[in-house]
Amino acid sequence: MSSIGVLEAAADAFCAESVEELTAVEALAVMARLEVVQRRLSAKGLGLVPAVTIQASPVQLGGTSYSEVIARRLHIGRGAARRRIADAQQLAPRRALTGERLEPVLPNVAEAFGRGEVGEEHVRIVRSFFDRLPVLVDMPTREAAEEQLAVLAARFGPESLRIAAERMMALLNPDGEFSDVDRARRRGVTIGRQGFDGMSAISGLLDPETRAYLDAVFSKLAAPGMCNPTDESPLVDGEPAPEAAEQDRRTNAQRSHDALRAVLRSTLASGALGSHHGLPVTVVVTTTLTELESAAGVGVSGGGTLLPMRDVIRMATHAHHYLSIVDDDGRPLYLGRTKRIASADQRIVLHAKDRGCTHPECTIPGYLCQVHHINEWATGGPTNIDNLTFACAPHHRLLNNGWTTQKQRDGTTKWTPPPHLQFGEPTTNTHHHPDRLIPDLV
Repeated sequence: MSSIGVLEAAADAFCAESVEELTAVEALAVMARLEVVQRRLSAKGLGLVPAVTIQASPVQLGGTSYSEVIARRLHIGRGAARRRIADAQQLAPRRALTGERLEPVLPNVAEAFGRGEVGEEHVRIVRSFFDRLPVLVDMPTREAAEEQLAVLAARFGPESLRIAAERMMALLNPDGEFSDVDRARRRGVTIGRQGFDGMSAISGLLDPETRAYLDAVFSKLAAPGMCNPTDESPLVDGEPAPEAAEQDRRTNAQRSHDALRAVLRSTLASGALGSHHGLPVTVVVTTTLTELESAAGVGVSGGGTLLPMRDVIRMATHAHHYLSIVDDDGRPLYLGRTKRIASADQRIVLHAKDRGCTHPECTIPGYLCQVHHINEWATGGPTNIDNLTFACAPHHRLLNNGWTTQKQRDGTTKWTPPPHLQFGEPTTNTHHHPDRLIPDLV
């Protein structure tokens, strides 16, 4: 029996044992030993990642990226797959271009992880420390810091390790010096998922130049009395009247939010952004005729954002957005013209029908998708709406590597992997249409 078979048999035996008779002390002892085993197995699993990423391309493994391949095969989220790949890059042994075996980037932490002395929380803290450490810190100092952090991680819990790491950061960079390389590495803005109330959290770090631009814009548009949505005609130019500024009860954060919205709306209305994937850069919203007439319900933007119908109607007064209206059974009311390249009309209909990439579990919204012919144009396939579907660029390229697509009777697109891949049956994407899952959950 192979070692993995022995391990699976041992797991079966452990899971078959009853734990109901254990005392509290005994249960804690078993939990501690089980935690060590899980950590050791996780460390060993990271060593398998390079075998995947070095020996084959993502396309050969049926995906567009290693994170997608690993997420699908292990049935985990893309974020978890990306973290495992990043952990492997720091904790797994490496190979030089000459084939020589090299120790991990974080060798002492990797050893402690392999012994089960530190867990994933400790690894996150150490990796975050080195992500923030300025490039001006020399290699011997980095190596000494890594060794000391590994010792602290094995001795203390994550919270104590975090405090120690912050103290070490202050000692290694007492003047807070950061280079352009440090800032460029850490810059970024992330918009989280919409909550049940439709709101989205935003987080990130701005470099000095971007911050300067925002400061200049907010000094004007986020001033009291400017861009106030409660005004009948929100002021976006000139100076607000003194009484309007005095009566403005919004917080600083609310005024900044409203100023940002006004800038984005003005930019879209100007048309200065040109076109993208055959449509002017603007907001494409899908809704049903019933919801539009009753001014109730929600519309869905080409980026996957849910918009209350009141917002959809209000947005239409500010810019020339595209609004695709379908009847309540989902049948398009307007079809595009047949030609080699999908027309703007057809793209709008696809925003309504597909909303995003149709490859299973792909989250790319319609704004970032290409139009794919189910029956290829080169082999006689027409550019009719029932022969078109959305596919993001990476998944579109998979169709040249053994993947095939087929339009279902309900209008969805089924993707079939190449025969040599060992995962999955032909399936469709429900990410952009969560309403399709509801009947299965009731």
